[in-house]
Amino acid sequence: MADGKMNYTILIADDELEIRELLCLYLEKEGYRVIEAVDGLDALKKFETMEIDLAVLDVMMPGLDGFRLLKKIRETSNIPVLILSARVADNDKILGLGLGADDYLTKPFNPLEAVARIQSNLRRYHSMGGGKKQEVMELQVGKLRLEVESCMLYRENVAIELTSVEFRLMRMFMEYPGKVFTKQQLFEEGWGEEFIVADNNIMVCISKLRSKLSEDPNEYIKTIRGLGYRLEKI
Repeated sequence: MADGKMNYTILIADDELEIRELLCLYLEKEGYRVIEAVDGLDALKKFETMEIDLAVLDVMMPGLDGFRLLKKIRETSNIPVLILSARVADNDKILGLGLGADDYLTKPFNPLEAVARIQSNLRRYHSMGGGKKQEVMELQVGKLRLEVESCMLYRENVAIELTSVEFRLMRMFMEYPGKVFTKQQLFEEGWGEEFIVADNNIMVCISKLRSKLSEDPNEYIKTIRGLGYRLEKI
């Protein structure tokens, strides 16, 4: 669908909106998919339900701080983790690295340096054979939850039955919420065939999906005129 970086998903966990927005801006420019978490508990939930390739964790977060979140991650995963903190004391750096962090950034930081460190850690991780993760069994975007194994979609725990094509399209949308997909990309993913000419199958399928998701046809799947469709991050 895109270059190799789009296959990497970065989790940014920080209760400061400005920090999340800054990192998102620079990482998305490089082609990475970015998942934001507003605190430690939110980050843990997303880590447990989504396929994450690297995590950037702020130390001082409500609910679950970065060090405790790091310990939780290390119970099941060896993905690269960067600790982000306003603290400059060596003891904090030693603690973070001792708990299994791969790198440590001190605020304020240069976003270009942050991106370079993220890229370096991803290269090192995958060159050593990392990243061979189990398939994600569940995807969640807002009120929508997709169970991969059963091919069932839920909206606020209400089951929505999907056809095989609808499932493939929803999985594509939910893996990259906010990303615009062209009709060609949707057709080739949904029907598994080469897209040659304009086909109203896509419009019909999107219309049916919208009616299944909500009474408001534009609540979840939005038409981007002249480009394609995207799943709203709600």
